[in-house]
Amino acid sequence: MNIQAVHQGTFGFFQKLPVVVESTAAQLSSDAGLLAIREFDEHIGLTRSFASVLNDPRDPKLFEHSFLDMARSRIYGILADYVDQNDHDTLRSDPVFKLIADRSPDDADLASQPTLSRFENAIDIASLKRLRGQFVDQFIASFVVPPRRLTFDLDAVDDPAHGAQQLVLFHGYFEQHQYFPSFITCAENDQVVVLSLRHGSAQAALGADDDLEYLVERLHRAWPGIRICVRGDAGYGMPWMYRVCERLGVEYLFGVAANKTLQKLSETLLAQAVQKFDQTKTPQRLFDAFWYQAGSWDHPRWVIVKAEANAQGTNRRFIVTNRPGALVVPGAAYDDYAERGESENRNKELKRGLQIDRTSDHRFMANFFRLYLHTAAFNLMVRFRQAMALPPVPEPLPDVPPQAFKDAERRRYYQRRRQRDPLAEAQPCTWRSLLIKAAAEVIVSARRIVVRLSAHWPNLQHFQRVLERLASLISPPVPTTS
Repeated sequence: MNIQAVHQGTFGFFQKLPVVVESTAAQLSSDAGLLAIREFDEHIGLTRSFASVLNDPRDPKLFEHSFLDMARSRIYGILADYVDQNDHDTLRSDPVFKLIADRSPDDADLASQPTLSRFENAIDIASLKRLRGQFVDQFIASFVVPPRRLTFDLDAVDDPAHGAQQLVLFHGYFEQHQYFPSFITCAENDQVVVLSLRHGSAQAALGADDDLEYLVERLHRAWPGIRICVRGDAGYGMPWMYRVCERLGVEYLFGVAANKTLQKLSETLLAQAVQKFDQTKTPQRLFDAFWYQAGSWDHPRWVIVKAEANAQGTNRRFIVTNRPGALVVPGAAYDDYAERGESENRNKELKRGLQIDRTSDHRFMANFFRLYLHTAAFNLMVRFRQAMALPPVPEPLPDVPPQAFKDAERRRYYQRRRQRDPLAEAQPCTWRSLLIKAAAEVIVSARRIVVRLSAHWPNLQHFQRVLERLASLISPPVPTTS
C-alpha cells in the first residue's frame, strides 16, 4: 500500500481540547460518488469497449496492470479532477479507485505514474484508428430507437502548449504555440462522435471532410435513410466542405466570412434595419437571401444574411446552406445555425471542466490518446447525466420556444429546471461537488464490501436519487399481468 508521509497538525481554536489532524492508512476515500458512474459504465460498456480496441504488445505473463485497468484509472481520475498522471501515485491505493478497476480494496495497488506514462506512450496509430470506430459504435448503440434525423456540429478548440511537444506550432490568429483539436458533436445528445488532434498551425477545417465522410458512411450503414445536417462556423465554410456534403447528400449550414461583394449585396437590408431601429428604438433583426458564387466555388450557392441594428450598433452575419426550407424561410435556417452555440458550451465543458488541454506528453501520438481519454470521460459523464435526469414535468406550452424568451424570462425558465433537478444539466464541477466528491469508509468482509457515507453529507439525497435511477435503469420493473 502506498501511503503518503504521516502528517499531524494541531488546531487550538477549540478551548476544551486540542484538535489533532493526522493521516491514516484506513480504507477511506474522497470520491465515493464515482461508484455510481462505474455501475452505469458497466451497464453501457463504455470503458470496456474503449480498452478492447487498444493494441497491447506486452506478454500477458509479464505484466500486472491491464490496459483496461489503466484506462479506467485515467478516465475516472479525469472525472474526479485528477487530470495528471502524478495524482495516481497516491490514488493507486484509494479503495474506490481499486473497486472501479475490479479490484478489492485489499488487493495490490493500481498502476503508478511511470506505468501510466508507458501505457499512454505505447498506443499506436492502428489503436487510434480503432478508437475512432469505437466512438461511433458507442454513439450508435446509445440510441434505443433509430433516429430519423441528426445534427452534427463541427468545431475546433485551441489547445495552448508550453513545452516542446511534437507538432506544437504557432498559430497567428490565436497568437500562441498550440495544438488545434477538432470535434464533431451530436446536437441531439451532446456526445462527441469524432475527434482529431492536429498540429498547431492547422486550418480549422483541415481533415474535417474525411472525418465527416467516415461518420456519414457509418451512420448510413447503421440507419439507411437517415437525414443528416452539419453546422460549422466560417472556419469550416470551405469549398471542400460544401462539396463533400453535397456528394454525401448531407444538409449543411456553414458560416461565411464577409467580403466586399457580400457587404454590397446586403447594404439595403442593413439600411432597412437601421431605419426601423431609428423609428421604433427597438432592436431590429432582418434577414435576406440570394444566390452567390465566390471565386473558389464551382457553382452558385444559397447565402443568407442577417442584419441587426440596436443601441450597440450594427451587425451583419452570413451563412451558406443547401437546406430546402432556407429558400422560403431564411430566418429559420439562420436560427438553426445559431443553435450550434450550445455545442460550443460542450466544448467549454471539455476544455474547462475536463481539461482536455493537458496534452503535455512529448510524443504527438501520446497526446492524441490523451485527448481520447478526456473525451471518453466527457461522453461517459454526458450519458450518465442524461440517464439520471428526472422525467420532465408537464407544463403549459409557451407561445414561443424557451430559446426565444427574453433574457430575464429565459433565465427564470432554466433556473426552475435547475432547482428541480440540479444534476440534469450540471457542469462537471457541479457533478463533482454534488455527487462525486463524497467522503466514505470502505469496509471489506468475507460476505460483502460496505461503503459508508456520512449521514451528515448535505448532498446525500442526490446520491440516493441517483441510486434509485440506476436501479430502475439497470433492472427495470417487470410488468404485471392481469
